[in-house]
Amino acid sequence: MELGRANIDVFAETLLEIARQDRDVLVVTSDSRGSAKLTHYCEILPDQVVEIGIAEQNVIGISAGLASAGKKVFVASPACFITARGFEQIKNDVAYSDQPVKIIGISAGVSYGALGTTHHSLHDFAALRAVHNMIIIAPADNFETREAIKAAYNTTHPLYVRLGKAPQPHVHAEGSSFTIGKAAQIQNGRDLTFIACGETVSIAVAAAHQLAADGVTSRVLSMHTIKPLDDEAVRKAAQETRAIITVEEHSVYGGLGEACAALLMQQGASLPFKIVGFPDEYLVSGSQMEIFNHYGISPNGLAETARQLFLSR
Repeated sequence: MELGRANIDVFAETLLEIARQDRDVLVVTSDSRGSAKLTHYCEILPDQVVEIGIAEQNVIGISAGLASAGKKVFVASPACFITARGFEQIKNDVAYSDQPVKIIGISAGVSYGALGTTHHSLHDFAALRAVHNMIIIAPADNFETREAIKAAYNTTHPLYVRLGKAPQPHVHAEGSSFTIGKAAQIQNGRDLTFIACGETVSIAVAAAHQLAADGVTSRVLSMHTIKPLDDEAVRKAAQETRAIITVEEHSVYGGLGEACAALLMQQGASLPFKIVGFPDEYLVSGSQMEIFNHYGISPNGLAETARQLFLSR
């Protein structure tokens, strides 16, 4: 897989292109323009930036007010803070009031790994999945990021996009398409399905390549939209392959894995199934990849998880 840029860079570039064509587009930040790679945007379009400072609750409340006045608002703030400190405002000012605010959670998951648990966002899927009227997107690569931001601009409902900091491999082939709520099949297989999201998709692809050497063919789905979930893609995976492993940069509670498990259990599916994410503990500190490796979110780790899952049958 060819290495691309960080998804956050693609977000900033795409938003600048959109905002140059539409003066109603505003970006609202919480002293986070540098982290969100928006410095160039702010230099080019200073009248389309609102800086609130480190006050996440106010950031969301003000953004909802601007949206109610007809502005097309993108909020860029660290995922760990905006979805925790600003949760009440997201629930009431944005979702309940149906204001089309686009919340961009930057440095998500364990992107701030070395800073410890205060800066990890392992709760955001779980929290926002429980809020009615919220769309949740976690792009896998530069293509999905660009398309997600364009789709967000055209969406008239509240939306959350989760982005990390590290350069991402390109997982999509030329001519791919992107639709909110529809998973992207990165590769097909008959034995196993990896259902992954965000920056774990390329890891699942690498694990599938390892398993191919064992004669195991793996379907890999980029479930870029966590909510609404692509129920059909999950059901087809259960019907057409022999096991499912979900992979996410999130707690094993309340995220992609539990969403898939709940769907399949309620429909009577019966097959080996494993949720790979972060356990219920204060995580080790380190770089994103060091933390991934420690918890088995790596090509080797996922391949071994698959082998154990088949052995358990």
